[in-house]
Amino acid sequence: MKSLLSLLLPFLPLALSRAGKEYIEEDILNLRQKWAVEHPFGGISTFAHLQHVRCLVDPHEEFDIAILGAPFDTAVSYRPGARFGPRAIRAASARQSESRGFNVRAGINPYLSDVKILDCGDIPISPFDNELALRQMTEAYKELMSRSTPSGRRPIIVTLGGDHSIALAALRGVNSVYGPVSVVHFDAHLDTWYPTKYPSSWPTLQSAFTHGTMFHLAYNESLLLPTYNIHAGLRTRLSGADMSDYAGDDAQGWARISTDDIDDIGVAGIVKRIVDHVGKSKVYLSIDIDVLDPGIAPGTGTPEAGGWTTRELIRILRGIEGLDVVGVDVVEVAPAYDCAENTALAASQVVFEVLSSLAKKARATVKLEGEGEARDEL
Repeated sequence: MKSLLSLLLPFLPLALSRAGKEYIEEDILNLRQKWAVEHPFGGISTFAHLQHVRCLVDPHEEFDIAILGAPFDTAVSYRPGARFGPRAIRAASARQSESRGFNVRAGINPYLSDVKILDCGDIPISPFDNELALRQMTEAYKELMSRSTPSGRRPIIVTLGGDHSIALAALRGVNSVYGPVSVVHFDAHLDTWYPTKYPSSWPTLQSAFTHGTMFHLAYNESLLLPTYNIHAGLRTRLSGADMSDYAGDDAQGWARISTDDIDDIGVAGIVKRIVDHVGKSKVYLSIDIDVLDPGIAPGTGTPEAGGWTTRELIRILRGIEGLDVVGVDVVEVAPAYDCAENTALAASQVVFEVLSSLAKKARATVKLEGEGEARDEL
């Protein structure tokens, strides 16, 4: 009986020749024509099927906007699970893509614009040591904020949370480039609470870092512009038997818009209040998904009944698109409590609207710069 090797010998030259095939440009174009298109339900899960680059370890890959995951949730006060938020938001964005990404209201497809957007993956964050986790996030944001961009402008990081405490690290990163900025904060809760509002017989320095205190800590670190910060969508219960929580918020220079205000002044009134309050300052946009009603977005760590609808939030975001936004987060998506991806879908749509506004503003800026150069030449 012939050996298996002797049976295969006639075919080895063919196999070896095929293994070393060289592809010319025409071959590559043919392969792309056949296989480059992905169905919404296919492919590796990146945000909107964007190119994935591990930007933290690849400094040569430039971007204007980074989609960055911060899978961290060990600073929550109620329900954990937001560490899985970045993954859920990416999965819910699957129907967005270059081929199906034109935003009718903005008149732009952010994924086909001159703005280079990458999915930069996730920050590796310790789930065991919050002091280390905060350091890791802070250094990651500072690293990415230091990068050069194709446009020549500063990069913008759009963070997929994670619990809301990640905003402290993000603000440190923004501060390393811009100095103090104003915050437009969409949330059911203040998140400016003094750490002592969470009573304990064993206070520690690290226990002060929570998803309800990070703006207080940011204020103490002088990361915020005094008097230019504003909450929108508030409806939380306060601590104690008086308005001391609001007094603390006032002392830190915040203005407040409650959820109920939308019934009295409408979307346009809320937009005007925000725009008038922050003016032309650099803005960090922080969006806690619990600003939405839990009937619409149940998958979150601290749900509060009586919130805004997704449509109302999106219309407000559209109304403030002229603000000078230098950083964004969409946080507190906890998919374990979600239903039919409702919360993650809302979060992914919010990100799409923000990206559309950022791309639209960048296009307008380029146009103005071009007109200025033309006038200089004249």
